Amino acid sequence: VNRYTLDEEEPYEPLRVDPAIEAQQAERLAKLRAWRDVTRVEEALIRLKKAAEGTDNVLYPMKDALAACATVGEVCGALREVWGTYTPTDAF
Repeated sequence: VNRYTLDEEEPYEPLRVDPAIEAQQAERLAKLRAWRDVTRVEEALIRLKKAAEGTDNVLYPMKDALAACATVGEVCGALREVWGTYTPTDAF
C-alpha cells in the first residue's frame, strides 16, 4: 500500500468550465431540440423504456433513440425511470 508514496501532495484544482463554453453548449442543445422530430424522439424513448422493463436487449432501442437525436441525458433519464439509480450497499 505504501510502496508508491509521494513526498508531497499535489494540489487539487477542480475543473472550471468557461461560462462562454457553457453558453455555446446550451445554444447548441437548444438548436438541436428545435430542429429534431420530437415525436420520433418520444417514440424511441418509449420503446427504450419498454425494452428496459422486460428482458429485451436495450442496445438497439437505445441506438434508435440516439439516431433520432435524443440526448444522452434523455436516454439515461428513460433508463433511470425504469431501473432507478444505483445505490451501493454498506455491507461487504
